[in-house]
Amino acid sequence: MADSYYDPKDLRKFGKITEWSEELGTKFFDYYGKVFEEGALSAREKSLIALAVAHVVKCPYCIDAYTKDGLQKGVTKEEMMEAVHVGAAIESGATLVHGVQMMNKYDKLSM
Repeated sequence: MADSYYDPKDLRKFGKITEWSEELGTKFFDYYGKVFEEGALSAREKSLIALAVAHVVKCPYCIDAYTKDGLQKGVTKEEMMEAVHVGAAIESGATLVHGVQMMNKYDKLSM
Protein backbone atom coordinates (compact mmCIF):
# COMPACT_ATOMS: atom_id res chain seq x y z
CA MET A 1 0.00 0.00 0.00
CA ALA A 2 1.23 3.50 -0.79
CA ASP A 3 2.15 5.87 2.04
CA SER A 4 0.17 8.65 0.41
CA TYR A 5 -2.46 9.16 -2.25
CA TYR A 6 -0.07 11.58 -3.94
CA ASP A 7 3.02 9.99 -5.43
CA PRO A 8 5.77 12.60 -5.86
CA LYS A 9 6.97 10.72 -8.94
CA ASP A 10 3.69 11.64 -10.65
CA LEU A 11 4.82 15.26 -10.91
CA ARG A 12 7.35 14.17 -13.54
CA LYS A 13 4.42 12.78 -15.57
CA PHE A 14 2.60 16.11 -15.71
CA GLY A 15 3.71 16.78 -19.29
CA LYS A 16 1.95 13.62 -20.39
CA ILE A 17 -1.45 15.26 -20.04
CA THR A 18 -1.03 16.34 -23.64
CA GLU A 19 -1.22 12.68 -24.71
CA TRP A 20 -4.98 12.59 -24.08
CA SER A 21 -5.70 16.10 -25.36
CA GLU A 22 -2.79 17.39 -27.38
CA GLU A 23 -4.31 20.70 -28.45
CA LEU A 24 -5.52 21.76 -24.99
CA GLY A 25 -2.46 20.38 -23.21
CA THR A 26 -0.14 22.25 -25.55
CA LYS A 27 -2.12 25.47 -25.13
CA PHE A 28 -1.99 25.09 -21.35
CA PHE A 29 1.78 24.55 -21.27
CA ASP A 30 2.36 27.46 -23.67
CA TYR A 31 0.26 29.69 -21.40
CA TYR A 32 1.89 28.34 -18.23
CA GLY A 33 5.37 28.97 -19.61
CA LYS A 34 4.45 32.50 -20.68
CA VAL A 35 2.99 33.33 -17.25
CA PHE A 36 6.22 32.42 -15.49
CA GLU A 37 8.49 34.46 -17.78
CA GLU A 38 10.11 37.59 -16.40
CA GLY A 39 7.72 40.52 -16.64
CA ALA A 40 6.50 43.20 -14.27
CA LEU A 41 7.15 40.55 -11.61
CA SER A 42 10.45 38.71 -11.43
CA ALA A 43 10.56 34.94 -11.84
CA ARG A 44 11.56 34.81 -8.16
CA GLU A 45 8.48 36.78 -7.09
CA LYS A 46 6.26 34.59 -9.26
CA SER A 47 7.75 31.50 -7.65
CA LEU A 48 6.84 32.82 -4.18
CA ILE A 49 3.31 33.65 -5.32
CA ALA A 50 2.99 30.18 -6.83
CA LEU A 51 4.17 28.60 -3.58
CA ALA A 52 1.59 30.54 -1.56
CA VAL A 53 -1.19 29.66 -4.00
CA ALA A 54 -0.07 26.02 -4.00
CA HIS A 55 -0.72 25.91 -0.27
CA VAL A 56 -4.09 27.63 -0.55
CA VAL A 57 -5.30 25.21 -3.23
CA LYS A 58 -3.62 22.35 -1.34
CA CYS A 59 -1.67 20.95 -4.29
CA PRO A 60 1.15 18.76 -2.96
CA TYR A 61 2.72 18.51 -6.41
CA CYS A 62 2.77 22.30 -6.71
CA ILE A 63 4.17 22.66 -3.19
CA ASP A 64 7.03 20.30 -4.08
CA ALA A 65 7.64 22.00 -7.43
CA TYR A 66 7.63 25.58 -6.13
CA THR A 67 9.63 24.80 -3.01
CA LYS A 68 12.32 23.39 -5.31
CA ASP A 69 11.91 26.27 -7.78
CA GLY A 70 12.17 28.82 -4.98
CA LEU A 71 15.34 27.23 -3.64
CA GLN A 72 16.83 27.36 -7.14
CA LYS A 73 15.93 31.05 -7.34
CA GLY A 74 17.50 31.85 -3.96
CA VAL A 75 14.30 32.16 -1.94
CA THR A 76 14.98 31.66 1.76
CA LYS A 77 12.99 29.38 4.06
CA GLU A 78 11.81 32.49 5.93
CA GLU A 79 10.48 34.05 2.72
CA MET A 80 8.77 30.79 1.80
CA MET A 81 7.07 30.52 5.18
CA GLU A 82 6.01 34.16 5.07
CA ALA A 83 4.45 33.58 1.66
CA VAL A 84 2.60 30.54 3.04
CA HIS A 85 1.28 32.70 5.91
CA VAL A 86 0.11 35.35 3.44
CA GLY A 87 -1.82 32.67 1.56
CA ALA A 88 -3.24 31.28 4.80
CA ALA A 89 -4.34 34.74 5.95
CA ILE A 90 -6.16 35.41 2.68
CA GLU A 91 -7.79 31.97 2.73
CA SER A 92 -8.94 32.28 6.33
CA GLY A 93 -10.13 35.85 5.77
CA ALA A 94 -12.15 34.70 2.77
CA THR A 95 -13.74 32.00 4.92
CA LEU A 96 -14.53 34.38 7.77
CA VAL A 97 -15.93 37.15 5.57
CA HIS A 98 -18.55 34.64 4.42
CA GLY A 99 -19.72 34.77 8.02
CA VAL A 100 -21.38 38.06 7.08
CA GLN A 101 -23.56 36.14 4.63
CA MET A 102 -24.54 33.75 7.43
CA MET A 103 -25.25 36.66 9.77
CA ASN A 104 -27.44 38.37 7.17
CA LYS A 105 -29.35 35.12 6.50
CA TYR A 106 -29.79 34.48 10.22
CA ASP A 107 -31.13 38.01 10.78
CA LYS A 108 -33.56 37.64 7.84
CA LEU A 109 -34.84 34.23 8.94
CA SER A 110 -35.18 35.10 12.63
CA MET A 111 -37.36 38.19 12.12
